[in-house]
Amino acid sequence: MAYEIGGVRYEEEFVLNSRGMRFFTCRWLPANCKPKALIFLCHGYAMESSISMKGTGTRLAKAGYGVYGMDYEGHGKSSGLQGYVPNFDDVVTDCSDHYTRISEKKENKGKLRILMGESMGGAVALLLHRKKPTYWDGAVLVAPMCKIADDVRPSTLVVNVLTKLCRIIPTWKIIPTPDIIDVAFRDPEVRQEVSIPFIIVHGAEDKVTDPSVSNLLYESACSKDKSFKLYPGMWHSLTYGEFPENIDIVFEDVTSWLDDRVARRETQLEHEQKLENDELLKGKSAIETL
Repeated sequence: MAYEIGGVRYEEEFVLNSRGMRFFTCRWLPANCKPKALIFLCHGYAMESSISMKGTGTRLAKAGYGVYGMDYEGHGKSSGLQGYVPNFDDVVTDCSDHYTRISEKKENKGKLRILMGESMGGAVALLLHRKKPTYWDGAVLVAPMCKIADDVRPSTLVVNVLTKLCRIIPTWKIIPTPDIIDVAFRDPEVRQEVSIPFIIVHGAEDKVTDPSVSNLLYESACSKDKSFKLYPGMWHSLTYGEFPENIDIVFEDVTSWLDDRVARRETQLEHEQKLENDELLKGKSAIETL
């Protein structure tokens, strides 16, 4: 399916992953200009790309960005049991393979590659960075689920009972999964490995993911280019579940951050081009004096 509305061209298709599974993918592109950078979406648990992240894709495409999404295994229109992820590493590999393939297309060469993860997708984005530390140029982390808020965490007794039941009925959606922070980012040295330029946006009243852990990630990451925006009074779903005026505030901050990185890249490329031209002129002058 493909259509164009309000200056945005939307397209979708199914692709096969390395394990032969059928995956749903989609993209939002500026209809009247070339994208100034590429943004790769990582959605949250039990969400998908074409509906819950439609507003994100549309807004960023209108701002001039090429936005790409895919549904994880067991999510949205992709293959697998709904809500069941047997191996989280496979999710990261699927995203890495698909988004790298897009980045390496001829028309996308030289464009900034930005990861954007919401909730659990924030953890996916960080793990994509960890998988290929120097490949991605930046990350936008929206209420990243590096740790489930204590207010919504099941009691120890419930966790123990459900974990035992998991061995009997492993596809139940209610089975709690380990915190991503415990799996990948509990060790302070691992958090310090986060070197990608990033911005974290988080609602101060988030009852699903813990804002204090986002602050911990911000403080401990070794990135020289990092920002943390905490929004008083806002909840978890900053890009689609908040009041319209609050969503506008969040996207103004995100778009401003993205535009600034694009401007920096253009300045860098201009500087490199100038140096290259200066070297060519020096070489030409040297030949003429012989």
